[in-house]
Amino acid sequence: MAEYAVWAPLHDRVRVLVDGTAYPLTRAAGGWWRTEVDDEGSGTAYAYLLGEDETPLPDPRSLWQPNGVHAASRRYDHDAFWWTDQAWTGRQLPGSVLYELHIGTFTQEGTFDAAIEKLDHLVALGVDLVEVLPVNAFDGPRNWGYDGVGWYAVTENYGGPDEFKRFVDAAHARGLGVVLDVVYNHIGPSGAYLDRFGPYFAGRNIWGPSLNLDGPWSEGVRRFVIDNALMWLRDFHVDGLRLDAVHALPDSRATHLLEQLAVEVEALSAHVGRPLSLIAESDLNDPRLITTREGGGYGLHAQWADDIHHSLHAALTGESQGYYADFAAAGLTGLGHVLCRAFLHEGTWSSFRRRNHGAPVDTRRIPGHRFLAYLQNHDQIGNRAAGDRLTQTVSPGLLACGAALVLTAPFTPMLFMGEEWGARTPWQFFSSFEDEALRATVAEGRIAEFAEHGWGEVEIPDPSAESTFLDSKLDWDEPAQEPHATLLELHRELIALRKAWPELSDPWLEEVEVEVDEQARTVVVHRGSLRVVVNLGGDEVTFTLDRTVARILLASEPAAAEESALILPPEAFAIAVVV
Repeated sequence: MAEYAVWAPLHDRVRVLVDGTAYPLTRAAGGWWRTEVDDEGSGTAYAYLLGEDETPLPDPRSLWQPNGVHAASRRYDHDAFWWTDQAWTGRQLPGSVLYELHIGTFTQEGTFDAAIEKLDHLVALGVDLVEVLPVNAFDGPRNWGYDGVGWYAVTENYGGPDEFKRFVDAAHARGLGVVLDVVYNHIGPSGAYLDRFGPYFAGRNIWGPSLNLDGPWSEGVRRFVIDNALMWLRDFHVDGLRLDAVHALPDSRATHLLEQLAVEVEALSAHVGRPLSLIAESDLNDPRLITTREGGGYGLHAQWADDIHHSLHAALTGESQGYYADFAAAGLTGLGHVLCRAFLHEGTWSSFRRRNHGAPVDTRRIPGHRFLAYLQNHDQIGNRAAGDRLTQTVSPGLLACGAALVLTAPFTPMLFMGEEWGARTPWQFFSSFEDEALRATVAEGRIAEFAEHGWGEVEIPDPSAESTFLDSKLDWDEPAQEPHATLLELHRELIALRKAWPELSDPWLEEVEVEVDEQARTVVVHRGSLRVVVNLGGDEVTFTLDRTVARILLASEPAAAEESALILPPEAFAIAVVV
């Protein structure tokens, strides 16, 4: 006998359709309905009938949707998969290097099995944790993953649940942890049936309906989110979750959803005996997210730090439109500030928001490893009009300089797929919906968003065109070609240095000192006995360091040193030991 259960608190009748036969469910506590049916086990097709409506609906907690998000659900047995990672003890976030990838465009095949074939590349690069963009079920053959509607099911486009488990198992066999991107702030526009089952939503944000986290019947909604998070960590052996746009999770209850999630993940971590990380994406610049619960915070382990990205991007490209304006105005002085404090906006004026924004980080209590730093990521590339990478804008020399500043910083560094070799393939916004009106709405929304961010009227690739998706796939022939091969080797050497020298992984921001010269466009970062010396300008520069240069560990171009003087060509960096 198998139990069928569904949360539908406002309905007075619920049935389950199992292989064509309808069975009544019995009302239980907390808005749940339950029954037991003698079925065929794993693979059995089932759907729910609500009230007098004879429309079969997929299970909101369906683990398997092999025929798409509109079709009947299938039973799936987590225990049937044969794991080989029993000796896996996990990867903690402090000291790690992350690598963000999208399964559909990481390889030409766009599957988990194909991605497994590239894991050795990540091992050779020095990566510790692979961050995978959302894999839950969405409508259509291609999507970034942020339009998911089947939150508990793995999309068949990439290979389904067993293949995802094979990917995680293969990563663990190579010493790589896996972080999964999950989206709880909204639901996709096509194939979503949650609102028919219960009061899952209350209000809207810019992406769609917001979850009902603090209104009537919100307890069931909160469990829907938390149980989903625990499932990925427990049943798929994932090592961490990246929580998309947590600033769009409205919750006025005394214990915020994020804190409740942190509590339950900590309990699961103790049970499974390995570290489990929660990483927030937030534009609030609010240190409470990553402050421990003992310190009055939510207890999340880390957050994305967009201020670091924006400062680096403005410094390398000179762009100053939209939200880059304040970072461009702050110049290298602003970059130096964020390399020591993570946030530029610390309760200070944001011209883009037209208000004061953020709060300062207490660098005595909050280590830098709680901030993820990156030169590029899926948002900062894909949300550009043409999905163009920095490779299209700046020289290989400046790319190397940016990589050096990220990979030697006191933060947790993250690379976006292909960044390590300066990939020239774009990563554009793509989706695929059958409804023509919805496709038009998506395209119009993109144009409006670009206008809001200061791009003005721009031409964008058609998000629904298959070519937009295909153009975004990585070209794995590039790493063997120049200048890509040299840039790839520099990334490998930078990561190796980070792991060889404790000064470079030291997370305490108070120990970091940064010197900048706005006119010469130079940056010198003090990391214990090391100096990261960066020349972003177009002329050779002779740096006078505070101590004698004992040796140069790594340089992107030939560099010379004598006593405390270090000579660097334009658009180059060097990492030196000083005594």
